[in-house]
Order: sequence, then C-alpha cells, then structure tokens
Amino acid sequence: MNPKYQRVKLNDGHFIPILGFGTYAPEEVPKSEALEVTQLAIEVGFRHIDCAHLYQNEGQVGQAIRSKIADGTVKREDIFYTSKLWSTFLQPELVRPALEKSLKNLQLDYVDLYIIHFPLALKPGEELFPKDENGKVIYDSVDFCRTWEALETCKDAGLTKSIGVSNFNHKQLEKILNKPGLKYKPVCNQVECHPYLNQNKLLEFCKSHDIVLVAYGALGSQRLKNWVNPNYPILLEDPVLCAIAKKHKQTPALVALRYQIQRGVVVLAKSYNRKRIKENMQVLDFELTPEDMKAIDGLNSNIRYYDLVLFAHHPDYPFHEEY
Repeated sequence: MNPKYQRVKLNDGHFIPILGFGTYAPEEVPKSEALEVTQLAIEVGFRHIDCAHLYQNEGQVGQAIRSKIADGTVKREDIFYTSKLWSTFLQPELVRPALEKSLKNLQLDYVDLYIIHFPLALKPGEELFPKDENGKVIYDSVDFCRTWEALETCKDAGLTKSIGVSNFNHKQLEKILNKPGLKYKPVCNQVECHPYLNQNKLLEFCKSHDIVLVAYGALGSQRLKNWVNPNYPILLEDPVLCAIAKKHKQTPALVALRYQIQRGVVVLAKSYNRKRIKENMQVLDFELTPEDMKAIDGLNSNIRYYDLVLFAHHPDYPFHEEY
C-alpha cells in the first residue's frame, strides 16, 4: 500500500481513505464493466469504493470486492465501501429494508458508510424516478430527522459502520445537527466540488461541526444527459489548471484531485478508463505549492454541473441556498 494513502478520522472514530473510486456509469455502459473496473481499482491500490442503489450496479461492485478478498488482494476490513439511500426510500420504515437490499445485492454483511443520497423525497416504490401520466416526477414529503433516526438504528444494528448525507445544504445539515435526541452526527456530506465550485463556505461549515466533505464531480463532469448542464466550460481544459499541471509534469485531472486532498476534502475519482484509473493513484505522489492552491482557489465561479434541475421545484431542493 502507498504509505501516503492517508485515512481521515470521522467524528464516530472510524477512518475514511482520502481518495475514493467512484463507480457510477451512464446507462449505456454495460453493467459487467463495473465489475472489471472495480477489480482493477482495487488491484492498483484504491481502498475506498463509492457506490449507490441508484447506480444499479451494486451486484457487480460487490462481486468485484468479494473476488479481491477471495484472491487475497485485500481483507474486508481493508475496504471502505459507501452505499446511498435513494430518494424513494426516505420514509423511516423503508430505510432499513433499502440498506438490507443493498447488502443482499452486494453479498456483504455491512457497509462502511450509508448516506442519504439527496435531501428530497420521491414517491415510494420500486421505480427510481416515479412519474405521473404527464411525465412529471412525483414528489413525496418526509421529515429528514425521522429518516436520520432510522439510519441511526441501522448503525446500531451493525448494518453500517458510519452514517452521513449527500447534497445537503448547510440549513438542511443544521436541521439534523439541532435535532433533539440526536444520537450520531452525520460523518460526512458528499457534494459536487471542484475548482469551479469549491464549496468553501460549506467546507468551513462542515469543518466547524467535524463533518468531512466528500467531493464528487471533482473533475468537472462527464456530459451526462438529464443530469448535467451542457453549456458550461470544461474544467480540465482550464488554462490555470493546465499550466499548473505542466509545471508539475502531471495531468490537469491529477491537479484537480490533489487540490481537494490538500484542503482536507476526501475526493472521489470516477473513471472507467483503465489507464486513468491507474494514473489517478499518482495523486498521492506530488504536492501543490501554496501559490498553486491560491491560483486554483481563484477559479471558483459557482459553476454547478450537476444542478439536478429535474428537482428544482421540490420544496427541499438544496441548491437555492448559497451553500
């Protein structure tokens, strides 16, 4: 193992590796790919695997983890695995069955981290995006404090080691933090974060409450239909990033990942490209100067690629808030 592959201590005493492998792939990518790339990621040294019920590939990702345990590459306790509670399962009584379903798909006894995927509820049922006859997504309303209590129960039952949230703004986080009788604080908030959306205010807020920020979309974004605003500039073509990359003889992607690590953000590197999966581990092998960090900080322009406009009319839509 690379000795520079640090783990960050969570507020519940568990440790999360600073660099994670993201397993999401667009629908057109065959599910079998998830098995192969996750196996490769573990072989090249990734020990933090980020997945979700929404991705519909937990069976393959679980198989990859189990195969690498079986061949002696890793032990189960070496792997930090994250799953996410989807928006159709936010009613408290649906939380544990949803986690149990993920565990069954994975064929694992526990996950290391279980997080609420989005702070907005959709109509319960098997459909990921329930729609009415006009094709509009059907919303639901739920008190997240009750959902959170159900996650606490899952932690107490040993189904997950840690619990957290994703895509929450600071007010939504505060709601949980101020909940009477709170048993466990969220250990993390996983949000879109990159040099064009550096989440400085949210990062400071999270740090002040001992909550780790986990960055997805750290390389900007793949142009995913439905999810991503296609009119935005491509992060990895940014001249400032490219100049810093050239200076360090690294790629712009590695600079964008390294930026997060140096500000204490746990970063997910998502790639289904074999060469880049290997390359992404090199983020541990160089350092940016304070001047580099300052220059990258200066790129912040509040560009949100994953703006999820699909849900913009939901009363709990998180991105109307500044942070």
